[in-house]
Amino acid sequence: MATDFELLDAWRTGDRGAGNTLFERYFDPVCRFFSNKVHHNIDDLIQRTFLGCVEGRDRFQKQASFRTYLFAVAHNVLREYFRERRRGGERDSTSGIDTDSRDEDSPSPSSVVANHQEQRLLLEALRRIPLDYQLVLELYYWEDMAAAELAQVLGLPEGTIRSRLRRAKEALADKMASLARSPELLKTTMSDLEKWVRSLRAQIETE
Repeated sequence: MATDFELLDAWRTGDRGAGNTLFERYFDPVCRFFSNKVHHNIDDLIQRTFLGCVEGRDRFQKQASFRTYLFAVAHNVLREYFRERRRGGERDSTSGIDTDSRDEDSPSPSSVVANHQEQRLLLEALRRIPLDYQLVLELYYWEDMAAAELAQVLGLPEGTIRSRLRRAKEALADKMASLARSPELLKTTMSDLEKWVRSLRAQIETE
């Protein structure tokens, strides 16, 4: 079986079959990456991501996995998307993405059929924290990325990533506390937070 980089190189030389294979391998995670942040133009963003991988192939030194490279490109595509939509708006100086987590086209929490109240609370809280926090949490929990991989994807020092991940977890917990309809719901969610966050991945995939 051809490796990801072999497929990428073949695609660059005009092998559409190699491109299709690579697309099929990684379509679901890339779709998931965008679908929890924007509602329209997802197909276009996915296409731009894969094309960006081909166009930027010469600049990539294979110091990371293809998956890390792919998500780094997806992150840049997302940054550009928000730049295009919110020119002149306030952006976080380190990421280029608006610190506001909500976009007028972003999916609402009710658009996901969650199986549990805990999932609904988490999803609503996740979509209401700053987007930089949302990104690092989703990649950490849903894509099982370690701090070193997150640093490569987001273009930040590993120490910064660890601090951001800690602050993101705190922000998520604070937002859930303000949104929870009952102390019991908050308690059951917080008692096994990692399980509930990871369980959302399947819900996003079936939206």
